[in-house]
Amino acid sequence: MEIRFAVNVRPKPGILDPQGRAVEGSLGHLGISGVGEVRVGRRIELTVTADDEASARAVVDRLAAELLSNPLIEAYDVEVLEGASSLMSTRA
Repeated sequence: MEIRFAVNVRPKPGILDPQGRAVEGSLGHLGISGVGEVRVGRRIELTVTADDEASARAVVDRLAAELLSNPLIEAYDVEVLEGASSLMSTRA
């Protein structure tokens, strides 16, 4: 079976986030107020072929912990995705 996952990686609380600061600093130039505590991370989507969801999830958890994130400064969460890849987006 094939299962789609997303791994969301972000800086751990207390870790400096220069990208988040840059975004937050630009909000005023865009006339946007009321937005704060911006944190910038990344999202990795992948499809895993395995016998069952538990086995697929174990593969993704290992990838997230050992390859996709830096455990010293980043946290991650894994979610199961329903449907097609977001790469098939209709937005231009």
